[in-house]
Amino acid sequence: MLAGFAAVCGAAGLAGFLVERLGAGAATGWLAQALYGAALVAGGWDAAKDSWENLRIRKLDIHFLMLAVAAGAVCIGARGEAVLLLFLFSSAEAMENYAMERTRNEVDALLKSAPKTALLVAPGGGEREVPVGELGVGDLARVKPGDVFPADGVVVRGRSASDESALTGEAAPVEKEAGAQVFSGTLNLWGAVDFEVRRLPSESTLQKIIRLIQTAQRLRAPSERFTDRFGGRYTLFVLGVCAVMFLVWWLGFGLPAFANAEGERPAFYRAMTLLVVMSPCALVLSIPSAILAAIAWGARHGVLFRGGAGIERLAGVDVVALDKTGTLTTGEPAVVGHESFPPGREREVLELACALEASSQHPLARAITRHARAAGVEVAGAPPAAVEDFESLTGAGVRGSVGGARVLLGRRELLEQGPLAEWARALPPAPPELSEVWVIGGGVVGRILLRDQIRLESRATLQALREAGLRTVMLTGDRRQAAEDVARELGLDEVRAGLAPEDKVAAIQEFREAGRRVAMVGDGVNDAPCLAAADVSMAMGARGSDAALEQAEVVLMHDRIENVLAAFRLSRRARSVIRQNLAVSLGVVFVMALGAAAGAVPLSLGVLAHEGSTVIVCLNSLRLLFGGGK
Repeated sequence: MLAGFAAVCGAAGLAGFLVERLGAGAATGWLAQALYGAALVAGGWDAAKDSWENLRIRKLDIHFLMLAVAAGAVCIGARGEAVLLLFLFSSAEAMENYAMERTRNEVDALLKSAPKTALLVAPGGGEREVPVGELGVGDLARVKPGDVFPADGVVVRGRSASDESALTGEAAPVEKEAGAQVFSGTLNLWGAVDFEVRRLPSESTLQKIIRLIQTAQRLRAPSERFTDRFGGRYTLFVLGVCAVMFLVWWLGFGLPAFANAEGERPAFYRAMTLLVVMSPCALVLSIPSAILAAIAWGARHGVLFRGGAGIERLAGVDVVALDKTGTLTTGEPAVVGHESFPPGREREVLELACALEASSQHPLARAITRHARAAGVEVAGAPPAAVEDFESLTGAGVRGSVGGARVLLGRRELLEQGPLAEWARALPPAPPELSEVWVIGGGVVGRILLRDQIRLESRATLQALREAGLRTVMLTGDRRQAAEDVARELGLDEVRAGLAPEDKVAAIQEFREAGRRVAMVGDGVNDAPCLAAADVSMAMGARGSDAALEQAEVVLMHDRIENVLAAFRLSRRARSVIRQNLAVSLGVVFVMALGAAAGAVPLSLGVLAHEGSTVIVCLNSLRLLFGGGK
């Protein structure tokens, strides 16, 4: 709509100019006036509507200034300059609207990808189509090739790959098999899979993204709020300065008030020129256009900013503090070995462990069953259903009967509390970087050794952050030895281990008291306090707890640690673009205002400089849409 008004204004204005210059006589004069009139109406229509709404609440804005200048130019016979002003102003408004529309399109694309129905799998194996809103936690849903996952969950049966580019911006398909996480709004590519719903559709990753983007668009950056606050006062200031200068030129320097004199521009013409060049259109647009473009790029690439403040502050951090488990590591342990005591019965240890853990979705259970299947282990000669009298020991382990023998699986403390306590205390401890799960029963005693997996991208990400001048620090509640092993492998600058939540907060405050600006990256409930204490809080989006996500100003979707680097680069580019925009807008206002005050700037040049700077600012901000975090 705005682009159409600008096009009509430009076409009618150009036609009027040609008729006026090339024609002769009253008929062509009347036609030129009509064309100019149509151009003025088209160019000023949207500004007039906005000005009227603001005047009703006693507020002056940029649109009012533009209309005042255009009306003044018409009054002194400078209709061509008035049309040029409104054409460039409406074109700049259309450019700003385009930037806003690009941001809205990112949200609309996500909304369209949200599924409306789901295939619910009945206990007997049948399936029926239901609205997505009827899915509940624990339901079993089926997704066929080419369909979209209707909720977040974990694959129970089947193998496939999914296209998760809508959430992460990553085009490569992600393999899915039993135990893998799936996300609402992602596309199932080639295999049918059944998955257990883990989050209600209304609380899915996709819906969180949509809500976060919508919230971010409403939250303003500190510098943006500053321009909003000064805008109304600046408008009154500009009107006052132009009124005073009109009187100075007219009464002080003896220039004609309205009529042109030989070789002299009248005082009113000069005042209108000064009004144009001092109008802060480019300045007002310089910050929000860059912020919105950055939010849009981030949303498309899995970096969600909850507002412009996070973008501005992240650009200034010099310390990045990271939790270990679930942030630098995947939070999904992997089996690195299994032992029996005495040696020789290692396979039986693995068979019994797999039998008890086959039906569990606990991370340790998934790791054990995955390792057992890769080793070609049968479930103690029987399917998982052969486990009888199964019992979960909260926080300690599980037990049950396998092949008629009672089997216990869990922490070392379970052994130390039973009849084998004295013997168990003499067993060798696990290496400090590993965790252990003990198996006892059926004449077998042994353990499974596991280690949390370091994210493949962590080392390269941390290296890039250090090269950018940031200090990287690990804050973790894990044992020091395990934390230091991970730190050495990843090349972290500093490690603080064995920290309680309040200790992490104290560490953040220590950095801040030393004059450092800190970004904290975490995912768990225990990270929420230190996220709140940091200058910028960043949470892992898929595994992140609700408490962590609530505190986070930046959410890294799909738990991609490399998005920390993308977010940082995006924030620095956005800050650079904002500074460039401010330099252009303020520089043009200052230089042209001096020229207009000296009487050296004609109205047409003032219009071109003013509106040209506005277009440049919008185009400069749009660069963030096409390479924000690169």
